[in-house]
Amino acid sequence: MNSLSAAQTMAAGVWQSGLGQLLGGLVIVAVLITAVWLGFRVRDRESAAPKPDEQPHRPEDAGLPGESSEYRRPSEMPQTDGEHRLMPYQLKDGSEPSPEPPTEEKRKWGGISSGGFGSGGTGHGD
Repeated sequence: MNSLSAAQTMAAGVWQSGLGQLLGGLVIVAVLITAVWLGFRVRDRESAAPKPDEQPHRPEDAGLPGESSEYRRPSEMPQTDGEHRLMPYQLKDGSEPSPEPPTEEKRKWGGISSGGFGSGGTGHGD
């Protein structure tokens, strides 16, 4: 005995013939076209982008934001008696401004390889 009703049999036949798949594809295409159309409507309601002459400009004499060009020298490490250790809040910031540039010898890396990835070195002055 066949347990499917006539409507179920017809629906199964429509799906197997490809008509259901075609209709499903048309529904998906209609949804996508509607979404694009709504996106265009939303974009048209937004304010226009500013023209190049309306953009803010940086002053001619200013450098990049946050850029500073000064020479720094390390601050001295305070010495202790060996019984008391220094806490981080007791240390200075780490460097202080220097009026003169460092010498050429101090600016050099010191011969230690940086050991960047793929350089072949270990990075420990080999």
